[in-house]
Amino acid sequence: MKDEGHRLETLCIHAGQHPDPTHGAVMTPIVLASTFAQKSPGQYEAYDYSRAGNPTRTALEGCLAALEGAKHGVAFGSGCAATTAILLGLRTGDHVLCGDDVYGGTFRIFDKVMKQWGLEATFMDMSDPAMVKAAMRPNTRLVWLETPSNPMLKIIDIAAIAQIAKNAGAQICVDNTFATPMLQRPLDLGATMVVHSTTKYLNGHSDVIGGAVLTSDDALGDKLHFLQKSVGGVPSPFDCYMVLRGLKTLGVRMKQHVSSARTLVDRLVKHKQVERVFYPGLTTHEGHEIAARQMKGPGGMISFELAGGLPAAKAFLESLRVFVCAESLGGVESLAEHPAIMTHASVPADVRKTLGIGDGLIRLSVGLEDEGDLADDLDRGFQAAAKA
Repeated sequence: MKDEGHRLETLCIHAGQHPDPTHGAVMTPIVLASTFAQKSPGQYEAYDYSRAGNPTRTALEGCLAALEGAKHGVAFGSGCAATTAILLGLRTGDHVLCGDDVYGGTFRIFDKVMKQWGLEATFMDMSDPAMVKAAMRPNTRLVWLETPSNPMLKIIDIAAIAQIAKNAGAQICVDNTFATPMLQRPLDLGATMVVHSTTKYLNGHSDVIGGAVLTSDDALGDKLHFLQKSVGGVPSPFDCYMVLRGLKTLGVRMKQHVSSARTLVDRLVKHKQVERVFYPGLTTHEGHEIAARQMKGPGGMISFELAGGLPAAKAFLESLRVFVCAESLGGVESLAEHPAIMTHASVPADVRKTLGIGDGLIRLSVGLEDEGDLADDLDRGFQAAAKA
């Protein structure tokens, strides 16, 4: 099946994947070979060494590229490896403008790792494009944002920021992990590249670590493939197969994630122990109008502020029986976590306070369990929090 002209749900199942020409296998084979035979020195069919390329990885990269509407897909061993590869494409003295509300691991790479190599990052609220334009510098080479962001679920106008970056000669990278291409396609809105932690929704079963970068820029695609080969942060063939397998149900999973999240949000906004709910599907959300314009749905992630601070939050999380208290997100199982202690512990306390990541903030990744059971579990948590 050719990948062109089909809708996303079909691409999830077929893009980049064709019956195996040797045996006709419908499912993509897991090619575990580390090296490949050459007819003569330097003459080989498609692959010479699996760090440089592998048939199973090629299938995954093709599928992901098709879903994001990209020409090039480059898979990595983790989302952090994908992020690092992008930054390795910059030079000492370059400036990066980054959203202030991003995954803690992303913050750590920008603030702790790349800084020692002479890259400077400025973290700022990108909700106002005018402020982003004012923050651009002559040496700004990359604008990095998440939308919806992690964990405050801010919504950024991708098209507006992309135009600002383009006018300044900078690239723009959008972390699309929360939305997935089923709900949002940043390249269609002007982004230079999209990054994913394939660990999350794309795989969807909490059993793989992986990442990917998607772009339609030929020079950037070549550079990323070179870095993928040279630095070596590649995923195993088995992990590529697992993500491909998860992608086949991405369409139906995302529909249920969104549906269940909406149901729980309706309960949370009415609960007396909840001080505030952060969810792009709420008309009261500051970015609701932009989200409605650039997304097909508000997603399956919810953050809310629980009254009672840290004691209440710990009691809430410790009492859950269906939601699992764990980091990560996007799996079939529902997860609940405390950003200040868990996913965003690497962010300084004063910065967390400014962002609104307080001791009572809880982030939910709504899974595929029965909605009634999920609602009952939250009630169990609220009862425990009331006694804390």
